[in-house]
Amino acid sequence: MTRQYFGTDGIRGTVGQAPITPDFVLRLAHAVGRVLKRSEARPKVLIGKDTRISGYMLESALESGFNSAGVEVVLLGPLPTPGVAYLTRAQRASLGVVISASHNPFDDNGIKFFSAQGTKLPDAWEREVESVLATDPEWVDSANLGKSHRLEDAAGRYIEFCKSTFANNLTLKGLRIVVDAAHGAAYQIAPKVFHELGAEVVSIGCSPDGLNINRGVGATHPEALVEAVKAHRADMGVALDGDADRLQLVDSQGRLFNGDELLYLMVDDRLRRHEVVPGVVGTLMTNMAVEVALKARGVAFVRAKVGDRYVLEELEKNQWLLGGEGSGHLLVLDKHSTGDGLISALQVLQTVVRSGQSPAQLLKDVTLFPQTLINVRLKPGQDWKSSARLESETRVVEEELGASGRVLIRASGTEPLVRVMVEARDAAKAKSYAQRIAQTLTDNEEC
Repeated sequence: MTRQYFGTDGIRGTVGQAPITPDFVLRLAHAVGRVLKRSEARPKVLIGKDTRISGYMLESALESGFNSAGVEVVLLGPLPTPGVAYLTRAQRASLGVVISASHNPFDDNGIKFFSAQGTKLPDAWEREVESVLATDPEWVDSANLGKSHRLEDAAGRYIEFCKSTFANNLTLKGLRIVVDAAHGAAYQIAPKVFHELGAEVVSIGCSPDGLNINRGVGATHPEALVEAVKAHRADMGVALDGDADRLQLVDSQGRLFNGDELLYLMVDDRLRRHEVVPGVVGTLMTNMAVEVALKARGVAFVRAKVGDRYVLEELEKNQWLLGGEGSGHLLVLDKHSTGDGLISALQVLQTVVRSGQSPAQLLKDVTLFPQTLINVRLKPGQDWKSSARLESETRVVEEELGASGRVLIRASGTEPLVRVMVEARDAAKAKSYAQRIAQTLTDNEEC
């Protein structure tokens, strides 16, 4: 059974259009509640949200749907996605629910779920929920309805958890840090975490109005952070996205470091302290320079499909701790069960403080390979996968690149596009090779 509603990160869409409507969300919660009750008599669910105006409406619908199935509900209010994951585990809840569309604009929203262990749920669980959704509801009688209450100190508990992941013998005193929360879920929490660890904090993107989440600020618009770091002569800048599971970091010179570089810095810190790092998981898009640098230090590297849930699957399969994506979704599994922008930032800052070096100094031997990405729009019915010309040209390019680059060709998950990416030490070669491969798809000859 294929999934009709669930995507790679829960259910997401435009508010007011199926499936992000209050009636569907109520039925969704009711179905999830029925699935939970198959394994426990009185489940308890935690619900958190970001700062979108639609969060109020969807929160009410979820609450009603769960209560109607006999499920207890605990409302957390605005809280980062990883904060909901943490509290689900800490509160011994049956499930954590997040109302958020992450880095999308305010008129989108979504619902995603965390297990009792604070991890994302498998495809099989999502298929089970969808199968129940397809049946008529089974409302419980009045005596067995679920109740709801609010956890008033949810933010405070999560702040303390984040701080606990930073080394006790270190401090951020002496550092001026610009914190950009994207007008999102961490708007109150992020500045407090860094301030309470000793930093002088300058806040931007911390004034949500329900409509401005991710607008011109945050991890998807790091130019605002770059300008603020320069204007305030800060030592560092930290940008999160709307639900605070993604990180971008800027140094005092205004240089932006992506997730691949930040992942390497976290590995570097552990190796400097003589910890064993058996391996790291990246994705198909992780820059090859990071892979080369890690292998040179004896650290194995595995690529997962794009998406933090697939990175997590590979980490668990190999029993490793560190992984992530260039977008800034980073996993540190001995600190948290899911990707957490705040905790990842603290791990990188810990590296900087402990070494006494800037991120640029620590990365002096890791120069990212230039990448060229070309999106090729497919003709109706075009079967690109069986193209002999594409296969032949790709093989030739890979042989010419050898160990100095790589080719990645993959279909878009949302549009009729094929993405051709070539990575090489030489930018001109990357561009030329990508154009050669893309040309085999755009020529008039049958593919």
